[in-house]
Amino acid sequence: MLQQKQISYGKLSGMIYDFPEINDILPMHTHGDADVHITIVARGSFRAHGDGWDMTAKTGDVLDWQPRQQHEFIALEPNSRIVNIIKGVA
Repeated sequence: MLQQKQISYGKLSGMIYDFPEINDILPMHTHGDADVHITIVARGSFRAHGDGWDMTAKTGDVLDWQPRQQHEFIALEPNSRIVNIIKGVA
């Protein structure tokens, strides 16, 4: 089951998501201008997809989201992790 932890380092904030099992999912969602983020695949691999696109994201990949861009993550390996860093201005 998906696990999450909020992170804060000075002016940086975000979330760490751990996916213990294959097929654990971070459901489809979007972000606004204030909470749009980048995603860093810290370990493992994922199927990442949204409206009209689909990709495999692997350890070391960085995904740069735009406001209101739909995205969902499905773990392809056990013990996978993504780190989201907020890039918007609150």
